[in-house]
Amino acid sequence: MVGLVACGSVSSIKALWETRINKIKQEKEDQRSRTARGGATGRLGVGVWEDRAVLARLKQKLQTEDGRLILRLEHEDWKVLPGCLVQLSQVQEWQIHRTGLQKIPHFISSFQNLLVLDLSRNGVTEIPPQIGSLTRLRELLLSYNRVGFVPEELSGCESLERLELAMNRDLNQLPDQLMHLKNLHHLDLSMNDFTCVPDCVVSLPALEWLDMGGNQLEHLPEDIDRMEKLHTLWLQRNRLERLPDGISRMTRLDTLVLSSNQLRDIPPLMEDMSNLRFVNFRDNPLTLDVTLPCRVVKPEDEEGDEEDDREMFGREFMLMYIWESRKRAYAMLNMHCVNQPNDDFTIK
Repeated sequence: MVGLVACGSVSSIKALWETRINKIKQEKEDQRSRTARGGATGRLGVGVWEDRAVLARLKQKLQTEDGRLILRLEHEDWKVLPGCLVQLSQVQEWQIHRTGLQKIPHFISSFQNLLVLDLSRNGVTEIPPQIGSLTRLRELLLSYNRVGFVPEELSGCESLERLELAMNRDLNQLPDQLMHLKNLHHLDLSMNDFTCVPDCVVSLPALEWLDMGGNQLEHLPEDIDRMEKLHTLWLQRNRLERLPDGISRMTRLDTLVLSSNQLRDIPPLMEDMSNLRFVNFRDNPLTLDVTLPCRVVKPEDEEGDEEDDREMFGREFMLMYIWESRKRAYAMLNMHCVNQPNDDFTIK
């Protein structure tokens, strides 16, 4: 009988200790869970406060000009724009310069009211396809960046009027879809690596102003006159050796800059470009050496000397060059005729 009681006591004690041990383990597990939850909440809290601080800083950069809400950042360190920026989606214009910005955020599509996106002079390397959803965007200014590729989705910016991609260096082509930008009238592709004028550029129906100076252009498209509305064309510092006859059919062209190319002649048909007010042929290896007659400079005209010097290779120069070229051609033809034997007096 005694042995049975002792055995029962041992079992009870063992069960009691197991219960206590399990309770202690559960309490420790609960403590760890509470600690983990508390840490996550703490980290979340820190993140929320950081976003609030950044957002407050960005709100200080908001300005209103001509009824337009503008976000202006300059000479500050913003290599990446924070996600909390989407809370300012009512902004209509971004002016972000010299901040070291490396990419346009994908949440750019949230800014449906955006009219101007000016990110000039940063380090942007790519244009996200999401930009194509900005159907109200009128100006996209990305000059002096590192953009090497333009997505076809950009053609979705149906209201785009001004596109500037100057000085991106490695940029050398554009997608054909850009021809659908029916409102684009100003395009700056200067100081890049284009070897020809992209087909989509020639097909832009509203284009009025084009700068492709400082590229590697070796020729111009024969149908360049398809740009019917173009009035200003900058082609300085390229490798052009000749001009297509189609250029003479650009009836609205009034400014044509061709300095520092490899042109050897001026097409005679350009003589009929009556709307061409300013043209520059300076620093080309032209075949003929043509010098304009000196103009008597009056004291009151001294301030205009620089302009006169520029015009030494301008429209008047072009017309005189064409006239001199034609005169020499006639002289050569007459000399050739004189030297030809007369068949009537040839001794057979």
